[in-house]
Amino acid sequence: MLRNTLFIFIFLPMFLFSQEENKTSKTLHSKDYGIYDTDLLSKEFHAKRREALRALMPDNSVAVFFANPVRNRSNDVDYLYHQDPNFYYFTGLTEPNAVIYIFKEAQKIDGEKVSEIVFVQERNPNIEAWTGKRLGTEGIKTELGIQKALSGKAYSKFEMDLTKFSGGVHYILPQGDLAPSFDKGDLYFLKKHFETEITKEKVIANNKTIEDWMAQLRQEKQPEELVLLKKAIDITCEAHNENMRVMEPEKGEFETRAVVEYIFTLRGAEYTGFPSIIGSGENSCVLHYNSSRRVSDKNDLVVCDIGAEYHGYTADITRTLPVNGKFSEEQKIIYNIVLEAQNAGIKECLAGKPFYSAHVAATTVISQRLKELGIITKPQEVTKYFMHGTSHYLGLDVHDAGTYGPLKPNDVITVEPGIYIAEGSPCDPKWWNIGIRIEDDILITDSEPIILSDKAPRTIEEIETMMQQEPLFFRR
Repeated sequence: MLRNTLFIFIFLPMFLFSQEENKTSKTLHSKDYGIYDTDLLSKEFHAKRREALRALMPDNSVAVFFANPVRNRSNDVDYLYHQDPNFYYFTGLTEPNAVIYIFKEAQKIDGEKVSEIVFVQERNPNIEAWTGKRLGTEGIKTELGIQKALSGKAYSKFEMDLTKFSGGVHYILPQGDLAPSFDKGDLYFLKKHFETEITKEKVIANNKTIEDWMAQLRQEKQPEELVLLKKAIDITCEAHNENMRVMEPEKGEFETRAVVEYIFTLRGAEYTGFPSIIGSGENSCVLHYNSSRRVSDKNDLVVCDIGAEYHGYTADITRTLPVNGKFSEEQKIIYNIVLEAQNAGIKECLAGKPFYSAHVAATTVISQRLKELGIITKPQEVTKYFMHGTSHYLGLDVHDAGTYGPLKPNDVITVEPGIYIAEGSPCDPKWWNIGIRIEDDILITDSEPIILSDKAPRTIEEIETMMQQEPLFFRR
């Protein structure tokens, strides 16, 4: 790869003094802005989400959202950029260095009345030759349907009297330290200017209520969101299934990770929704283990907790596999307890039920069964071996925004009980290093819950059968 330092010294003078917006009379299309996918959320979807936010906002108020910062990995290498989910929810923009104002009532800006304004990076051919095409102000309006767009560099001169919003200025600031750059339109300067404005006398600022609004809005998935979420889930199920077919002893955890993430990429996922958790042997008892360096033994279990992210929406599905293709008797006993607990939890996934009903049901099963096995003596000791919650919301974040109130139709949650008996635990050593988690993604409906991830086998018999099949993409 070419070093950014070369870019800075050779091309910096060119783009600092070049014309920022590529002036042309040519009609531009999506591909001219580097947009190639045809199944993205529509601009109408994002416009409706902005209207839904306005319905929650008090009169005479404004909501402000920032894009995520670019995160540095090391030296002149940055992490692959990922947009702030709230900002993406309302705009569809996947570029950094941007801020949007959403007004309850239309405001007069530059002689026109608009309900929203976004400040973004301008187009610049010299920069785009290095980092890819941008939408610019014109692309924001044509591709994303946002009423008014201005250059980020114009933000410092943007005159908006925030003191007039008696209903409050509601905002979520970007997280983490930001470093200034030569670009006066970058996120550092956008945030700095906004913070200066809200500290002025008599500005009614609020960053708590807006988080409640986001929980309400993002909890209930719209039909368009469910299409993308189901796509992410189907890709993840396919990855699990291929992993079952290729699993064998003496493979590194990193090889398992390579298999599942290959399928993710092959099927069009842009990211993993979170670092893949592939834990074999003693690592099956580490909840968020992601080093992936151990080589598995023939008698190991391996916990595979993975999720593809497709157009912003992420799956989260866990399967636990016997490396040699067959569960031992002790592994079968613990596995079936977890499966029983999961089934009990899924039955509780009904509209109107408290969010934590699934956890109560799953915990009850696990505590009873572990007591029967003599692994614990009192029900409250269950937390030694099942120490996490059973459910979380799923969507634009793997642990998505939500109210944690009664379940509602079109909520999507996980049900993921587990038992983790680490070596040295105060029980018969025959149970040691048995770590099992089973996780599925559940759609709440007006009637029975729907297991969206049912394409990946869950029962012992189904898993062992799948593990005997020939791989579709890899050789054994």
